[in-house]
Amino acid sequence: MTRSRISHLVDPDDDDPMLSAINLVDVFLVAIVILIAGSVLRDRMRAEADLPLDWDEDFTLVTEPGTPDMQIVVKRGESIERFEATGSSTRGTGVAAGTAYRMRDGSLVYVPSTGSD
Repeated sequence: MTRSRISHLVDPDDDDPMLSAINLVDVFLVAIVILIAGSVLRDRMRAEADLPLDWDEDFTLVTEPGTPDMQIVVKRGESIERFEATGSSTRGTGVAAGTAYRMRDGSLVYVPSTGSD
């Protein structure tokens, strides 16, 4: 390019370094406004969808409780476990360890078995 074409693109008074700093401030202000607007919109969308705002928390979800098709989903940290009901009641092979009595004041008293039962 010739010297005359360059002189039209660059004004000799534009050598102030503060002009570029002011332009950077404008760019950062626009970026901050975009980030704030995105955060507000994300939280509003989650609230409208009735979802928990913090998925990092542990939770337990029970679907169709009390039915043979019941499922339990447990999230602990990064792991998610799913338990499904088999439709039959659970039975164990243990022995009685003692007896618990509820007193009139509402307290519980546990009496261990002697082992000769």
